[in-house]
Amino acid sequence: MNAVLPRFLKSTYRKEPLISVLMTMGVMDALIGGLNDSWSLFAFGLGTAGIALGFKLWRFQQRRPLPEEPVVQHYLPSRSSSAPLPMLSVSKKKPPL
Repeated sequence: MNAVLPRFLKSTYRKEPLISVLMTMGVMDALIGGLNDSWSLFAFGLGTAGIALGFKLWRFQQRRPLPEEPVVQHYLPSRSSSAPLPMLSVSKKKPPL
């Protein structure tokens, strides 16, 4: 479990760096404000995190779907139409001298 979290965080920060920084700032401000009874900092942190989350959802809706994969055209059939060749066997008889 410990190895999964850093990998997830790294991939998230690489994909959306601005949103990730705003979310981190908002959550940290809300956490500090909530623990120190500073309600203005708590509200500012929640607002920042909420705006970042809203922006992320808006960008997610704006993404266009990926185009469908093109159909692969094969020039040769997947199986041969001719009969398979017979198996060769090595005779165990000694050749004549």
